[in-house]
Amino acid sequence: MSAVTIIQMADRVSALMEERLSVRGRTLAEQVRKAGRRLPRKVREAAAYLAEAGEMAQNPKLLVRVDEGDVAAAYDICLRHLGGVNRGERRKSALLGAAASAAFGIFVVMVLAIGVIYWRGLI
Repeated sequence: MSAVTIIQMADRVSALMEERLSVRGRTLAEQVRKAGRRLPRKVREAAAYLAEAGEMAQNPKLLVRVDEGDVAAAYDICLRHLGGVNRGERRKSALLGAAASAAFGIFVVMVLAIGVIYWRGLI
């Protein structure tokens, strides 16, 4: 596997992270750090390994230390996960979660208010 191929793999994963997760950064390593818990641990580790391999591929002496099988496996893990991420679904889920949380808070406050009114004997 050539250095150009490894760098292209890292760039592809970086572009997918920006497109699907809206994580911006100059390098893949920075994007992985910013994505944090939005990525599962296995995918986060694979992307970090791919970022490290991409940096090592830029130096010919370090390129021989890169394991092509591990790079291919990390690339497959990242593509498999990021290919299934739907930006609209993530946004809709976040919006529904926030609405449900607010509705539950309002419900709890109303129940407590009615309880206090009943306890005071005003009902």
